[in-house]
Amino acid sequence: MTPPRTTPSKTSDRFAFEDPDVNREIAYTYTAIGFEALVTIFVANGLGRILISRLQEHNFRLIVADLFFFICLGCLMVGSLIYQVTRLGYLYRRRRHVALNRDQLESVYDCEKLQSLVVLVPSYQEEECVVRHTLMSAALMEYPGKRVVLLIDDPPRPSKSSEMRRLASARKLPREIDAMLRDQEAVYVKELEEFHNRRGLSFDSARESQRLAALYRQVATWFEAQAHAYPGEDHYDTLYAARILMEPASDHRARAHALEELALTASLSFSGATHEYRRLASLFSARLTSFERKRYENLPHATNKAMNLNSYIGLLGKRLREVVETGKLHLVESGSEPPDLLVPDADYIITVDADSMLLSKYALNLTYVMGRPEAARYAVVQSPFSAVPGSPGMLERLAGAQTDVQWIASQGSTFFNASFWVGANALLRRKALDDICEVFYERGHPVRRYIHDHTLVEDTESAIDLVLRGWLIYNHPERLSYSATPRDFGALVIQRRRWANGPLLIVPKLLRYATKPDRRFAKLPEVFLRLYGLTSVSSAIAMALMVAIPFLDNKPLPLVWLVLAAVPYYLLYARDLKSCGYRWIDVLRMYSFNLLLIPVSIAGMLKSLRQALTGNPSPFIRTPKVPDRTAAPAIYTLIPVLAMPWMLLVAIMGFVHSGYAFLAFGSVNVAALLYALTAFIRLRCGWDDVRASFVARFSVLKGERTACSAPAGLSPDVHRARVPLRQRDLEFSDTRARQKIAS
Repeated sequence: MTPPRTTPSKTSDRFAFEDPDVNREIAYTYTAIGFEALVTIFVANGLGRILISRLQEHNFRLIVADLFFFICLGCLMVGSLIYQVTRLGYLYRRRRHVALNRDQLESVYDCEKLQSLVVLVPSYQEEECVVRHTLMSAALMEYPGKRVVLLIDDPPRPSKSSEMRRLASARKLPREIDAMLRDQEAVYVKELEEFHNRRGLSFDSARESQRLAALYRQVATWFEAQAHAYPGEDHYDTLYAARILMEPASDHRARAHALEELALTASLSFSGATHEYRRLASLFSARLTSFERKRYENLPHATNKAMNLNSYIGLLGKRLREVVETGKLHLVESGSEPPDLLVPDADYIITVDADSMLLSKYALNLTYVMGRPEAARYAVVQSPFSAVPGSPGMLERLAGAQTDVQWIASQGSTFFNASFWVGANALLRRKALDDICEVFYERGHPVRRYIHDHTLVEDTESAIDLVLRGWLIYNHPERLSYSATPRDFGALVIQRRRWANGPLLIVPKLLRYATKPDRRFAKLPEVFLRLYGLTSVSSAIAMALMVAIPFLDNKPLPLVWLVLAAVPYYLLYARDLKSCGYRWIDVLRMYSFNLLLIPVSIAGMLKSLRQALTGNPSPFIRTPKVPDRTAAPAIYTLIPVLAMPWMLLVAIMGFVHSGYAFLAFGSVNVAALLYALTAFIRLRCGWDDVRASFVARFSVLKGERTACSAPAGLSPDVHRARVPLRQRDLEFSDTRARQKIAS
């Protein structure tokens, strides 16, 4: 008999409705959907009457304007309906979900043939504390015999002292953590060996229970010591100490207490004791290493996360040696010669960003789901990341709130089999990656591409590639991971512009999937949800047009439709914010936040269109994670500033032609944008960013004038090369010209 399952820790998931509330929330959601349908009927009826009236008047200019207005309104209403439908799907999944019990989760410790697992952590010039959080969470995550590999993408020969320090730290950290774990593992492996040696003697249940209880208390003490010794400086450190260290410590102490109770009745079985000793021996069994693809000439050097992962996935299961050819280091298969590098194969791969943290039961939950017979076609099983709670800044807190509510929509999409792969963390089936693998050549060397990087949203693109080949993507309905959210407006611009740059380019792949003859009608809800996910920037465009274009002679167009269409959405959104630990009032802040991001989303979409027309992909720009502030391009500060007087003028024009409704609508939007400027960008920071951008632009122009008058004896090409380099600086790339302005 094994110890009874312990109660959850007090620090467990707070992001969910309590079970008695689920039926009530389902009723609220159905009511909202019904109300939305009723409003749609009135809108269609009103539109028909208006168009008939315009046709009778032969006023084709107003017909075009009215149709334009209703298209914009329709885009917003579709977005509202999609959210409500996915929320309903989430609630149904929540109602029928039963958490895996301990016997199910820990069946891996009794498994004869264990599926091998490797955790890949792509990293590029990250701070040591950020990477430490991720590596420790991955290493302490329960799963026997896992490997954790830090994929360092820094330049192998940096020129700056700060980059040299960061690279040296990244190389040292896996070795340091691995050495610490080896010391702990040796203790419990020895205990397992001694237990096996005692098998020839009679089994003393009470004694073994007491011994195991003492060992679990010892493990808990180690976790607590790590937490107490860790310097807590911000909310990331607080979460790390609470969920990665103290929560497992609490679970281990509860396990020790349960074993002590079993000792009183001598009811621990031999198989139960074997299970416990195996588990103890595996708690610190993770092997940590690092790998740098850019050291080798024949591996891909494309600057993005996807190719960093592809480089290592392509080496799994190979024996390799380093050779020097034409003065450069290559990594080739060793054949019969002794290898310099032996890369074990893996059945499962967990990818996790270097700014994320995985909870201790992450791998046990996801591998159990993927290992079920009905999950044979699951290519990706994931627990989409949640925001780190306790953000001190308003912008970071609102970005986190949006992330946490988006988690609900992601879970709802799984109800309709319409999930996308979220690249921050996921469990991948190696066989599925092999199925979508393609070979191409870079600098004359063959490269195997598993995760496709034709766009900047490699996870979304690869998700559709997997779906095209009959694979499925599953969101596990428990919050088991956390990831960083941008701390300032500059970092937010880089992240959200990248997210908006690429989905439109994936639409043709989705349409090919939609037109496949199998299940053509059954998969309509899935295709519709996926299509909206790829084209959701249309809602941002529609909102921009609604607030920026004066619709003259709008008396027949009742603005109350727009308000009524939005009410159910914002009421449900507010309830979801509340369920995620935020406040009702944050729904108003979220409205301002979304208004501020409209130009950013449109800019990302325009970059997608540029790639579609020219075939040249945009450069991959990572989200900065710096202790100071990341400057934002001036345009994203100037657009809201210049938009406010125009929006006020549009509101006044609407009042003159259509009454108080349009004046109220415009005034609310101006007030929301003003709040966004002061609360999220902050006026002083915005001014600093605008000034810095103009100084950088002046430097570019000055460089162009210098290039035009190149000194004799120097190649003009050298001077022309300076200009595109400075233009990349203005794109705020990771390698140059990231302006750090103290808050």
